[in-house]
Amino acid sequence: MFKKFALSAALALSVAAPGHAAGVSGEVINFDFSWQGPFGSYDQQQLQRGLQVYTESCAACHGLRYVPIRTLSDPNGPELPEDQVRQYASQFQVRDDETGEMRDAEPNDHFPRSQLEEAPDLSLMAKARAGFSGPYGLGINQFLYGTGGPEYIASLLVSYTGESDTQAGVTLYENTAYGGYLNMAEPISDGMIDYADGTEATQEQMAQDVAAFLMWTAEPKMMERKQAGFTGAIFLTILAVLLYLTNKRLWAPVKNRAKKD
Repeated sequence: MFKKFALSAALALSVAAPGHAAGVSGEVINFDFSWQGPFGSYDQQQLQRGLQVYTESCAACHGLRYVPIRTLSDPNGPELPEDQVRQYASQFQVRDDETGEMRDAEPNDHFPRSQLEEAPDLSLMAKARAGFSGPYGLGINQFLYGTGGPEYIASLLVSYTGESDTQAGVTLYENTAYGGYLNMAEPISDGMIDYADGTEATQEQMAQDVAAFLMWTAEPKMMERKQAGFTGAIFLTILAVLLYLTNKRLWAPVKNRAKKD
């Protein structure tokens, strides 16, 4: 499952040219993700596919340093069996805190850091990027579509034009979602991955899958928060009804006396 791709690297989702704010000046597609809305939830199969895309196409450069590998088996996540999590972890090398030597990673370890100094860590990237803003950067569109971090990530991966430019010996690649040139070459293309579940690996499918996975790494407890919010709303509604009925009961005698007077 783990393939190393020698990607030319990578200000993957960060600034690559002055004067362009990432996710603001570019053309961001409003993808429809399963977790959107008050009752939406993560798609377990999509998260597993996104993990596969990250592993085979992104991990060679970009790390997930804030994500414990063991969370891959957590509820509302990819929910891999524990034996698969152990097998997956062993594909990475980490430095042992006690001996200082390199060893196979274990589930309690975190994903490795970025392999390239200039490649940003992707742990929280879906929350760090704003895909939708609105006129003059007022954020109006965020009321309609949300912040749009996953949409920006997916859009970036499918928006290479094929045009390139060389500046100071560095090759830059045009990307309409970014709104300019960045120095990460196009990382995914149709059919480059064989999905374990048989899904057709189109570029757009892979882009949405890895964006969904990165949303989960940034918000692993989203479903729990939604459930807590829904429960809180029910309790507040019941409390409001009880307070209303109590208020009417307490003031009813007073109002009746006032009418008689």
